[in-house]
Amino acid sequence: MLNDRCAKNFVIGVALTLGAMLAVASKQALAAFPETAPEPFSLSVLEETRPLESGGHLVLFSPVREINSEIRSDVMARLPVSGNSLLYRINTDASRVGALNHYRQALLDSGANILFECTGVRCGRSNVWANQIFDKSMLLGRDAAQDYLVAGTVSEDGQRWLTLVYTVTRGNLSEYVWVEHFEVGSGAVVPGLGSLESRIRGPLTVAWQDGFIVRFDWQSRDRSMLRDWADADGSTVMLITYSELEGSEPLEDAMARARTAGESMSDLLVQTGIAKERQQLVVVGPSIVQSDPKRKGNRVEIVVVSR
Repeated sequence: MLNDRCAKNFVIGVALTLGAMLAVASKQALAAFPETAPEPFSLSVLEETRPLESGGHLVLFSPVREINSEIRSDVMARLPVSGNSLLYRINTDASRVGALNHYRQALLDSGANILFECTGVRCGRSNVWANQIFDKSMLLGRDAAQDYLVAGTVSEDGQRWLTLVYTVTRGNLSEYVWVEHFEVGSGAVVPGLGSLESRIRGPLTVAWQDGFIVRFDWQSRDRSMLRDWADADGSTVMLITYSELEGSEPLEDAMARARTAGESMSDLLVQTGIAKERQQLVVVGPSIVQSDPKRKGNRVEIVVVSR
């Protein structure tokens, strides 16, 4: 009996120690960002690291076009940068979608703002991204099977950092992730960073289901992140509610369902310490259709605007 009790205490002690070590490691990893790139997708292999030092590195904040062999984009900038480019090959038992979601969530968890993202043919031609923007022919793939995002972060010392993530499926079905992470030189103008957009965080997208009560598919890490965002003095939490029309359902009913979902989410936020006075409810219902496949269905999009 005594030996069993000692063994049990030993196991508990080891578990607590390991838990503390993991918590410290997690905090250290978060503290290293943005000075270092986000943690890589676990189901991928690093194939190349390339130093990135340039006085005029091209960064796109909108889809790419090619006109008379010239790169065109509605919003783009040539920036003085210092950092690295990294090429990862995704394991065959994983997917580029999983890799993209990993980096997107890691950036949001670290307080970065998504400045632009696109999916598939809406990004433009993969050939242009691979050979003219990233200068990496290995990234040439299918126009319909690519993703791109650019995220910006302002560190505590005021330095600005950008992270670019491009994923693609090649013709032979192999999949790759290209990550650029760099500091932007002082004085350069970065679209959406260090301006009004830098006051806006989100959206956090929370799916909801009808029923006797409205049910939300809300992850604990999203709740924690929202509390962190809302801690800023004078911040406003926007609840933007969407619904999908069901069969021959009247528009008024779909709008009413969206409002009910928004009000239910508002009550939940009050329970977490975010007062009603700091919230604004915007009922969209089915009136706006987003092209992004990630922004479909019955959902609440939560955005925090700091003062």
